[in-house]
Amino acid sequence: MDSFKEKGVPAPKEYFTGTVWVNMNITPEDDYNTLIGTVTFEPKGRTNWHSHTCGQILFVTHGIGYYQEKGGPIRVIREGDVVKIPKHIRHWHGASHNSAMAHIAIVPELDKDKTEWLQPVTDVEYNSHHTSDQKHSKEAQLTESAVKYHEELWPHHKSKAKHTDPELIEVFDNFAFDEVIQYGNLDTTTRVMMILGSTIATQSLAEYRMFVHAALNVGVTPIEVKEILYQSVPYVGISKVVDFLYATNDIFHERGVDLPLEGQSTTTPETRHEKGLALQKEIFGEMIDTLYKESPAEQIHIQHYLSANCFGDYLTRKGLDIKTRELLTFSILISLGGVESQVKGHVQGNVNVGNDKTKLLTVITQLLPYIGYPRALNAVQCLNDMLPE
Repeated sequence: MDSFKEKGVPAPKEYFTGTVWVNMNITPEDDYNTLIGTVTFEPKGRTNWHSHTCGQILFVTHGIGYYQEKGGPIRVIREGDVVKIPKHIRHWHGASHNSAMAHIAIVPELDKDKTEWLQPVTDVEYNSHHTSDQKHSKEAQLTESAVKYHEELWPHHKSKAKHTDPELIEVFDNFAFDEVIQYGNLDTTTRVMMILGSTIATQSLAEYRMFVHAALNVGVTPIEVKEILYQSVPYVGISKVVDFLYATNDIFHERGVDLPLEGQSTTTPETRHEKGLALQKEIFGEMIDTLYKESPAEQIHIQHYLSANCFGDYLTRKGLDIKTRELLTFSILISLGGVESQVKGHVQGNVNVGNDKTKLLTVITQLLPYIGYPRALNAVQCLNDMLPE
């Protein structure tokens, strides 16, 4: 087991079945009235039936194992579990069929304790839980490509869900991290940036945290992460973004990124409307003049806000180029759902800045595992309506 630098010495065969290692942490020579040892069981390794006159406590530190008291059912134990074994109770413990297991064993009141070792646990007794164990500890069968891509995003990360929900992880990871990424030619950094924007739109804070780490791992800069976050504000609202802002700051602090980052604003209060309007026209062309001209007098302030705030305050910033920003807006909008008219407008905006239909379809495909089929299919319909074959 790679998580243990020192397994100790082989356990005595007369008291254990299979491959078992014992590393005594505290012994009588340490002048404590207790016995503490780390016991590492390879798959199918286990103790004999035995009992302690003073009881025993087990802290499971790794893997999946079994614990059984005489006359009772086999209990599956996992990392983090604590097993409190009563005095004089005949019992056994060990690894499961498909996973190694390690625990710290404590025998209190050592001067009063007597361990009674009994017969080995037979294969029939041990295998009585095999069907249930397979259900609980089935390993997700991931493709080589899925494993490689997952490792690229999150090196050395161990998924808890892989043990608790292996069937779901097998289906999702093989789909999202292999099958889906084979479509199109979107580079990893762009893919991860689009997923970041999408997770903000869908209010998926846990997934966002994971992908902030992934983004930094694959070369997305802290400034780029913050610009994705800032750009989401005019599309989803600050009340839905603020928790993501604090989560980002926590991750940056954890990874040694000093805050605040270098400023990226290119406008002033005096120039924000002018520069925002110019960017609008660069992306959408003459339709902006039409929107201004056709807006009722009591609604014209919204057009000014769009120019000065949405575009002037946010989209004129440095840190991301305009093609990436427009692709990010598309990702956020299709993830929000229910904003098809805006999606269609930004399909055209993307084409105007150089993101073609193939690239937009690739982005929809990459986001499919995270936004689901209804929103993805609506996005495809918007794409086809604006850019028919």
